[in-house]
Amino acid sequence: MESVGEFYFFGKIGYFSFMANKYEEVVVVSLTPYFLERETVWFWQNIEKIKENSQKEGFFKENVLVLKKGGSYKLSLLKELLFNFNYELVENITFPGQFSIKGGILQIFPINYESPFIVEFLGDRVGSAYKNEDISIDVEKAKNTIKKLLTNQQIKQELSSLKEGDFLVHIDHGIGVFRGITKMQDINYFVLEYAKGDKLYVPENLKNKLTLYIGFESPRITRLGSSLWLKIKKKAREQAEQIAKKLIKIYASKESITRPKYNSKQADVLQREFDESFEYELTPDQEKAIKDIFNDLENSETPMDRLLCGDVGFGKTEIIMRTAFKVVCHGKQVAILCPTTVLAWQHYKNFCKRFEKFAVNIGLLTRNTNPKDEEKIIKDIKSGKIDIIIGTHKILSNKVEFKNLGMLVVDDEQKFGVLQKERLREKFPALDLLYVSATPIPRTLYLALSNIKKVSFIYTPPPERKDIITHIGEFKKEVMKKAILNELKRGGQVYVLENRIKNLPEIKKFVEEKLGIKERIEVIHSAMPDEKIIEIFNEFQEGKIKILVSTTIIENGIDISNANTLIIRDISRLGLGQAYQLRGRVGRGERQAFAYLFYPKWEKLTEKAKMRIKALKENLALGSGYRIALKDMEIRGAGNILGKEQSGPINKVGLNLYCHMISEASSYLVSSYLQNENMK
Repeated sequence: MESVGEFYFFGKIGYFSFMANKYEEVVVVSLTPYFLERETVWFWQNIEKIKENSQKEGFFKENVLVLKKGGSYKLSLLKELLFNFNYELVENITFPGQFSIKGGILQIFPINYESPFIVEFLGDRVGSAYKNEDISIDVEKAKNTIKKLLTNQQIKQELSSLKEGDFLVHIDHGIGVFRGITKMQDINYFVLEYAKGDKLYVPENLKNKLTLYIGFESPRITRLGSSLWLKIKKKAREQAEQIAKKLIKIYASKESITRPKYNSKQADVLQREFDESFEYELTPDQEKAIKDIFNDLENSETPMDRLLCGDVGFGKTEIIMRTAFKVVCHGKQVAILCPTTVLAWQHYKNFCKRFEKFAVNIGLLTRNTNPKDEEKIIKDIKSGKIDIIIGTHKILSNKVEFKNLGMLVVDDEQKFGVLQKERLREKFPALDLLYVSATPIPRTLYLALSNIKKVSFIYTPPPERKDIITHIGEFKKEVMKKAILNELKRGGQVYVLENRIKNLPEIKKFVEEKLGIKERIEVIHSAMPDEKIIEIFNEFQEGKIKILVSTTIIENGIDISNANTLIIRDISRLGLGQAYQLRGRVGRGERQAFAYLFYPKWEKLTEKAKMRIKALKENLALGSGYRIALKDMEIRGAGNILGKEQSGPINKVGLNLYCHMISEASSYLVSSYLQNENMK
């Protein structure tokens, strides 16, 4: 490349451009559904927070690259990183999500800009960066095109953590065994082994043809070039299309149901007052999620069906509160369904405090609400006197009749069965639904990835949140004692978790006698009366109890900022998502939190327990809940994601490819359905 003043000439291409606009840095974000859903202006409104979070462990560090003038970057590693960002290596840049490297020149079109950049390297250092304004394109329209190409993009990211022996699915050649990556003529190839020792070499720029195999059992490996794979794929596609047709029927039935839009100007005034009474600053993701939800409510007559997915402590409750307030301001009732009495009680307390300045009546209904109070609450729900009812499955009882129910919020939705969640929908077809989860179950996760359910992600932690310092290892009495004493010394409180109720008294005695702890210790578990549970939690919250020996009852909704050390005696007995969720019970304030996750002798653990522990070690950063859900699915297998009758097709082609087939078929059918509706 020759330079004359500020004029640049690109060799044989004959491309000539005036580059007056120099940049000190270029921020490149990956091609994820999270970033694709955000408009270009969002990035500039939140650019400092994005850069700040890119320095911390977690989602942003893995998905944001800041190229600074004078910064050192090896072009070979940069190329690999951009592949992991799902950017496409091309000869000439024409579209967002593309890049090219020629000599010491990187051309890249980040999806967070409206034009591509030319970045000139001097050795391994960035010398200069210019925006190429000669290539102009409607980035937002382009993102919609990219979304269709990246339906299963999150799954493809798993290829970066492959290990030899994993099963991979090549869309054209079938299921093979991954045998590592080899380099030939400066190109990396994925090596797949098939039956009879057949080998397939897939260049890294074609890795989009590969997906990780996930199924109920070890798959059948065929020979390369066999017609059997084409037959298997054809049959699986036909079955996937049948599933898609069923989904479209559900889609069509929902589209035919309408309710008035939530667009009262008087309600908007109250909403602003409520929003402004929030004492903290919203994170960019909270703002985006609220915008998504309000758009569903204000601009569409079709009832909302949305999943809100975010880590524990990332501000989902405030989003629920603002949504509930909006619905109530439009004269409708809201039901908030919780899996446990403890979570329902915690929500009730938080809602009462947040809504105290507003004329909104809130009720609590759980299994141990005394008969007299229950009778009055049910009467007030029926008359419309109660605006927001918070409770356990008790609110689904046939005895509970609503005057004008407008919205159901299902918190920690993975704790409820499909039938439970659909019960109120049957009574109120026009019901708006908001599902909330930190680690969504695979079924919901895949429905979201397959464009069948709308989803809002929260990856940005509150500014004051710190990563939880986590120790994972074999149980040692000395480590446990030191952890407790250190927390007590700084005036804090401790959770000690044991999964079996019968072991709780023994653990309490162990802490008192073997560890010599003299502070007040209490035991709590779900078999206790609700009144006793709430009494103990109140005393713990007030600081009267210093150590709480508990079962997993503390998993949901407990927010005590002074409790910042968690000790789990045997992590191997817990599910992966559950362990991750429990860890989020500490570190709710500005103080540094600690988690000690113990297990018995390593050699005594099952292989699945070892896999869960390994996955936890690899996903300890704030914002890892989504990756935990994907890993949990990989370890547990596909489960009953699409119904047991679908286990055959899933095993034959792998869950990833099967869901991709369903997504393609459903997208086509939805488009056809909408086109036919428009022609009527």
